[in-house]
Amino acid sequence: MNGLIIFVLLFALMLTGMPVSISLGLTVLTFLFTMTTVPIESVALKLFTGIEKFEIMAIPFFILAGNFLTHGGVARRMIKFATSMVGHWHGGLALAGVMACALFAAVSGSSPATVVAIGSIILPAMLKAGFPRRFGAGVITTSGALGILIPPSIVMVMYSVSTNTSVGALFMAGVVPGLTLAALLGLVTWYRAWKFGYPRMARAGWGERLKAFRDSAWGLLLILVVLGGIYSGVFTPTEAAAMSAVYAFVVAVFVYKDMGLKQVPKVLLDSANMSAMLLYIITNAVLFSFLMTSEQIPQAMVDWLVGAGLGPIAFLLAVNLLLLLAGNVMEPSSIVLITAPILFPVALKLGIDPVHFGILMTVNMEVGMCHPPVGLNLYVASGITKMGITELTIAVWPWLLAMLAFLVLVTYVPALSLWLPKTLGMM
Repeated sequence: MNGLIIFVLLFALMLTGMPVSISLGLTVLTFLFTMTTVPIESVALKLFTGIEKFEIMAIPFFILAGNFLTHGGVARRMIKFATSMVGHWHGGLALAGVMACALFAAVSGSSPATVVAIGSIILPAMLKAGFPRRFGAGVITTSGALGILIPPSIVMVMYSVSTNTSVGALFMAGVVPGLTLAALLGLVTWYRAWKFGYPRMARAGWGERLKAFRDSAWGLLLILVVLGGIYSGVFTPTEAAAMSAVYAFVVAVFVYKDMGLKQVPKVLLDSANMSAMLLYIITNAVLFSFLMTSEQIPQAMVDWLVGAGLGPIAFLLAVNLLLLLAGNVMEPSSIVLITAPILFPVALKLGIDPVHFGILMTVNMEVGMCHPPVGLNLYVASGITKMGITELTIAVWPWLLAMLAFLVLVTYVPALSLWLPKTLGMM
């Protein structure tokens, strides 16, 4: 009954249009003041101890690195490299967009940042080349979602904070699914371009490809800095995030020189604003998790589900449906921070691997970012394409269906996520 009251109160506050973070905080405080004897001092203590985890520091650093890369010309060079490699295939520019999104995802950690960085450059080029606006918008909106699956990933850090799962293992587990989804989105793009006879570019020579690779090499090296550093044990994921921020600053300002020192304060301020918003959500989600634990709601849910005879297959199907529904009303960070502490104990009880479960949740978040009414990628793409949300929703359907098929694959083939971290000895 207490659990029902908590969730009814939370959704009632959210339906008023109140931000999720404030809804979480008010739900906790209202319940604690009126229906429990928990001392209020413990709430204040939990606010501080809940966000002192070292892993949380990775979030502002990855956001800062992504902003430097977005403004620093790295995206433009990655697009040029991708175009030289696949531009001569059917729908070459669109395929280059998918490939560039995958490359940028490997250095940014954020889906909206990937959509902005790649979409704002490749979409005008696609329109100029004769591609339909809807086709270009569908490619960029869905491919941008790779930003949270191909490591590094801010959503994976959120999951790690909520469940104490290894960030390094999660990052490595995202590599194979991320590349698989990129290939699947590329296949859908190629098929539709071939079917409708969309333009293709002249084949680039190996000299041109080599030059494009050299130009983009400084950006691509960041992938080695982050993933190579984590795997080799040179630094932790949090330290890798700090290294990536410093590296991105040096590359943007001193190597490529696309950004002047005068622009740095604005990038720092924008990153601080985004970080503050996420950290505020985390703080309130930690309070919410504390309330759920003190009322023993996750434990009761475990006992109920196990007692009902729900096996791993049925449970994972129910989790997917729940997360897809949550994606209709909340953004990814809030969903992970609210649902992970509740669902995670049940997954463990049913013998589901924590890393596999984290990748499953991340893929669900990807899908949620590409469908209305709260899909962040749709709103970002809407600003770039000057298209309405309804028109964009229609545009993304072919790729969204492919993402849903991929979600089923990730859910029921754990080896897709677990093979690489196990091979590298991280599990």
